[in-house]
Amino acid sequence: MKTRVVFNQKGGVGKSTISTNLAAVSAKRGCKTLLVDLDAQGNATHYVGININENTKTAANLLKQTVGWFSSAEKTQDFVQTTQYDNLHVLASSPELAKIERELESRYKMYKLKECLAELTKDYDDVYIDTPPNFGFYSKAALIAADAFLVPFDCDQFSAQAIEKLLDNVAELRSDHNPELTFEGVVINQFNATANLPSQLINTLKDKGLPVIDAFLNSSVKIRESHSHQKPMIHYAPKHKLTQQFIALFDQLK
Repeated sequence: MKTRVVFNQKGGVGKSTISTNLAAVSAKRGCKTLLVDLDAQGNATHYVGININENTKTAANLLKQTVGWFSSAEKTQDFVQTTQYDNLHVLASSPELAKIERELESRYKMYKLKECLAELTKDYDDVYIDTPPNFGFYSKAALIAADAFLVPFDCDQFSAQAIEKLLDNVAELRSDHNPELTFEGVVINQFNATANLPSQLINTLKDKGLPVIDAFLNSSVKIRESHSHQKPMIHYAPKHKLTQQFIALFDQLK
């Protein structure tokens, strides 16, 4: 079993898309898979067809329970939602995550997610964590709880400049809190083979010695369609080129 975080401090690089599609491929392969959505926007939660309402048990409810804000006999597993897809479960996001973040941080509860996942991961083969686009409480908690992390890169100059700072931040956290955390590599997203800039930027990353995963993810309108239909690509368009690229990415990580 491996717990992976898909993390980048920059928004719009495909964190939710990549984490959700990797989780969907894992589940399709027969692995019991948990998708953890720690981004208050809830894109990954919505993508797998979970629509949040006031009665939905979410990651926010779980974290509130672990700090003793209310008593409950519920087990950690009780907060996990089943999806319409076999083997795929989700610890759902909620806007409440944004409201409780400061309180969690002020009480130094950075390790609570790790404790919760230690219970949950006994029941799963793979865990993928989607994080907010910042190096805040939830991203740090996820990196502390994880075995490995991936960095999405959207072939943009600003993203290239930000990766070095991101890795410096993670290196410090790794040294202080999770020395076993491994950097599996940069995931190339929204790749356009006909343009020169993406290849130039990727070569720059490689020249810096960064591990760039060979399975590139192309730009495609199909991904937006799959978001709209709340169906990851392996279910929405199983034969599409981008779907095959997600499968290739999953296989390389295995």
